[in-house]
Amino acid sequence: MLREQIRYSCHLKVILKMWRLKTLRHKASGSASNLEEFKYKRREFEKVLRQARRDRQLISKRLLQNVDEEDEEEEGDSMETGSTPLSPEQVREVIRGVQSGGEEKAARLASLRKALRNPESQLTFIKSENSMHMLIGQLSSHNAQCQLEAARCLHELSHSTQSSVGQACLPAGPYLLTYLSSQSTKLVELCLYTLGNLCPDSAVVREKLLAQGIVSALANCIHIQRYNLAVVEAAGFTLSQLLQAKDATEKIIPAVMASGIVPHVISALTPDLEFGYGPAIECTWCLHYLVSSNLDNSKLIAQGALSQCSAVLITLGGAVAQGNLEGGIELLIWPLLRCLGNLLVSGGDVMPEDTRLLAALCVFSQAYLHPHPALSRESLWALNNLTAGSSGFCSGLLLLNMVPILIQFLSFSKGINSMALRVLGNIAHHGPEYCVRLTQAGLLTALCATLKMAEPEVVTLSLEVLYMLVSSTPQVVEEFTRLNGVPLLEAILYNSEGEQRVRAAYILDHHFPTFSEVESLSS
Repeated sequence: MLREQIRYSCHLKVILKMWRLKTLRHKASGSASNLEEFKYKRREFEKVLRQARRDRQLISKRLLQNVDEEDEEEEGDSMETGSTPLSPEQVREVIRGVQSGGEEKAARLASLRKALRNPESQLTFIKSENSMHMLIGQLSSHNAQCQLEAARCLHELSHSTQSSVGQACLPAGPYLLTYLSSQSTKLVELCLYTLGNLCPDSAVVREKLLAQGIVSALANCIHIQRYNLAVVEAAGFTLSQLLQAKDATEKIIPAVMASGIVPHVISALTPDLEFGYGPAIECTWCLHYLVSSNLDNSKLIAQGALSQCSAVLITLGGAVAQGNLEGGIELLIWPLLRCLGNLLVSGGDVMPEDTRLLAALCVFSQAYLHPHPALSRESLWALNNLTAGSSGFCSGLLLLNMVPILIQFLSFSKGINSMALRVLGNIAHHGPEYCVRLTQAGLLTALCATLKMAEPEVVTLSLEVLYMLVSSTPQVVEEFTRLNGVPLLEAILYNSEGEQRVRAAYILDHHFPTFSEVESLSS
């Protein structure tokens, strides 16, 4: 059996709101029902994220909502968007009010921010004369509150689905990049998410940001703020948006690899349980996009990507084995599995051959079999790549008595049975001793069932594994005959075409010569 590489090049644009809920920052007087509502909405958004990221890349826009004391006092119900669009005259009035100065300037910007949640107001605003000039002026001002409110207005605009709105924000790019080194972590986060929202709008926007130095600015930001997990998460989001561009392999990934950001990304793969999985999830997707490019992955392996992915998966495997399936842990397991599997295809080896990693992959495949079958399949895919050509890992599966678990998977569809067959084939490939152990575990009986299945891939793989088993010892041939397996091969020979028919004929011809018509049919 061979290792398989998974590359995901499809793009899906999903609008998401990101609720940052930190229990230590909630307003003490806030009602429990409001907090529960926020948590419920975050779980719903995570379901959207999980669904989108299962089988394809995800380009998303995120609206940063800070549910902390200061923002609750200022905003009241931050869930509501401006219901009534601003008229051109109202926009001009807001611009004049801000430009006139005074103590209410920050309050006017805050009102503008709320109004800009309306898509029509966004278009009206960018078409108004001096609108962006006014915002950029406040963004670059020395008034910290006005600067923050201006950044929030730009953040609202960046969340627009209209590409023209994103392009209108381009003049603010140099300022947003400059403030990634600000001492205000709130401002840094806003700038990062705003830049991340702008990246997928168009190639023009992306190329402009690249020319303005977004990659080096991100590398410097994550280096300075590497202990601030909220900023690391935001930087990971922005970097992942860049890495999903269609031209990333040629124009972006070489710059990222040369920027010094990769070691920080790899170190962030380990989740902080108190903060949450967010930073690790974002950085693991960044690593996945790097690994899935057409570039040489030896540098990533040399920087510890494979060993770090393995270590985190082992830790998460222990947590899942103890029943911890909450908190979005599967959102981290998913990209880690893809990184592991594709790095193994690139020639990486897990040294030493740690059976704990085998155990973790088997735990994932079992725990998510019903709630997330695709994740179970992905775990088996990584297990296939891990065991392909490795007698050590195949011996580990036998030692840990995991073969019965793999055999149980043969009754499931959705690619789970075919992946399990590939792993079992990897074990059988190592010779008679391994084949005998597989037979003793009941694999022949299971193969008699899979040979009857309607899935062509499953039948073909079953024939491959069966051939290795019956070629190992005469006792296996006798056992297969006792199980009435020969009529199954005859049925395939008569009813199938192509590869399946040839394989069935070959097995019958070489191991069951009493079938007199095999030679004439196979010739």
